[in-house]
Amino acid sequence: MEFDFKTPQRQSVTGIVIMFADTFQGLIRALWAPILVVLFRMKSENYLLIALGFLALVVLTLVIGYLKYRNFTFFLDEEKQEFVLSKGIINKSKINIQLSKIQQVNINQSIIQKIIGVYSLDIDTAGSDKKEISIRAIDQSLALILKERLLDYGDKGEAVSEEKSEIISNSSSNAKPFIKVSYTTLFKVGITSNYGRTIALLITFAITLYQSFKDAISTFEIDETTVDSAFEKSAGYFSVGILVAGLLFLVLLINIIRTFIKHFDFEMIKQKQSLAIISGLFAKKNTLLNPDKVQITSYSQNYFQKKLKILDMNMKQASSNEAKEEQKKSNVIEVPGCNSYERDEILKLILGKIPEKGTPIQPNFRYLISRIFSAAVFLGIIFTVLNFSEVENITFYIPLIFVYLGLVSSVIYFGFKNNRLYSNENFVILKHGAWDVEHEIIEPYKIQAITTRQYFWHKGADVGHLTLHTAAGDVHFKFGDFTKIKQLVNYWLYQVETSKQNWM
Repeated sequence: MEFDFKTPQRQSVTGIVIMFADTFQGLIRALWAPILVVLFRMKSENYLLIALGFLALVVLTLVIGYLKYRNFTFFLDEEKQEFVLSKGIINKSKINIQLSKIQQVNINQSIIQKIIGVYSLDIDTAGSDKKEISIRAIDQSLALILKERLLDYGDKGEAVSEEKSEIISNSSSNAKPFIKVSYTTLFKVGITSNYGRTIALLITFAITLYQSFKDAISTFEIDETTVDSAFEKSAGYFSVGILVAGLLFLVLLINIIRTFIKHFDFEMIKQKQSLAIISGLFAKKNTLLNPDKVQITSYSQNYFQKKLKILDMNMKQASSNEAKEEQKKSNVIEVPGCNSYERDEILKLILGKIPEKGTPIQPNFRYLISRIFSAAVFLGIIFTVLNFSEVENITFYIPLIFVYLGLVSSVIYFGFKNNRLYSNENFVILKHGAWDVEHEIIEPYKIQAITTRQYFWHKGADVGHLTLHTAAGDVHFKFGDFTKIKQLVNYWLYQVETSKQNWM
């Protein structure tokens, strides 16, 4: 058997199940409100009619799923160096993607796909605000061969033999992992990272739950005074210490669970000049990372991670400015729980060598003034809101002011202490962060634009701001020596203009 991508091919036959599941899920999401209304208002003697209607919906979805499967084809156009995909039932569409513009190819597997034994292959292109192509049901061997051909089109259309496909299909299992994250390391990552993100998630959930609770009180006409008194009485049984301990435990538990789900069985394997990254508990993700397409390489470490001798790494690839936040995150390859040796080896592979920091530029003391002013304004807004809310015992919140001032002062001080811009012939490195201290590394030839800004009240002090624009996002440095910044900008622009290297 040969995999000849020159002729149009369909997905796996079992893909009909995936097409059915996707279509049925979409219909339920679109029609859930009228379905609920019908179920509640329909009399019991008409339940048979409801069952028949549901059966008709299932049959219709199966037909749609089958037609989607039949009309979905893909192939490689060798002459034009394009990947071509056709799909659609009534409104048929044809997508052509230049192979040179393919940014990333991921092979993923959801729970349903795992049950029926297929994978999805997702293709992203640089500068696009959406996922261009998603092949939802494809055999693993075919997916691996196609991924290799799309990212490294070296065979110029030569059909891949069964023997060769077997070699490539088993490459991940036979190759020794360059990095393999143990369960112990995942546990360490879970208890030392993402505190802010998890707390924000809990606050959002608590606000949503509170609003739903208030709506339920209004709907069922429950006396709010009785509910409030009961809540205050029950809250009195818990001290602040217990609440803080409970919140801390919940944050750590959520972090550990999220880390294990996302990075379970994390492996990084060297394949030629690329890195194959495999991870995931319920949804398996297989990504091939091309070092040339990495725009920003970064690593971060906080106090606890430093004591445990671990750090987190991120490789950011190109994404569109119009892309949604979730889509931009999909272009970020995260490596959790590295040690210093693994970090250096990854940096060598991505950047060619371990970057030296060079001459530092530190922010002016006006950085502190700006942050202190912002913190004071925020505190004033909070107390203004409390005052207009007619809170009876506002003095109860005064101790919280000292807690706030202590936390904010620490964040501002360490944020200022860790904020540095380093530059040399080969690299631009921005160090920043109060708790998670991050180093962002950019090669000058990958800079796409530079913005400098100086307010008129900063001219006397020669202070200004700098923004480096890349295809993976922006990097900022504020309140620096503006004369030095302008000198660096001229040097970087010279490097961009004279470099013969492509940015991806």
